[in-house]
Amino acid sequence: VQLQASGGGLVQAGGSLRLSCAASGTTFGLNAVGWYRQAPGQQREVVARISSDRTPDYADAVKGRFTISRDIRKNSLYLQMNSLKPEDTAIYYCKLVKNRRDYWGQGTLVTVSS
Repeated sequence: VQLQASGGGLVQAGGSLRLSCAASGTTFGLNAVGWYRQAPGQQREVVARISSDRTPDYADAVKGRFTISRDIRKNSLYLQMNSLKPEDTAIYYCKLVKNRRDYWGQGTLVTVSS
């Protein structure tokens, strides 16, 4: 099982990025999925997730700016990030919870300049 995250990069404050996470060796299906991030010197934190009952949930810091979605046919997970702020700078990881196991992508770096 591998999750491949992509789409990170350098963007100015106020800009947008769309992160993607592709799965191989497994399928996202309707399992719980999520995006997490880890800033330098900080612990990994949840950004957005979709539970197995399909309810999306967002961290307060990103509500109204980020949108999580998945495409079952493409077996992919996305995070649309708008109105980016310097404090959004972090490595972003995708996660799949399946059969009581956590699967993580390798992370993609998002840097937001002021």
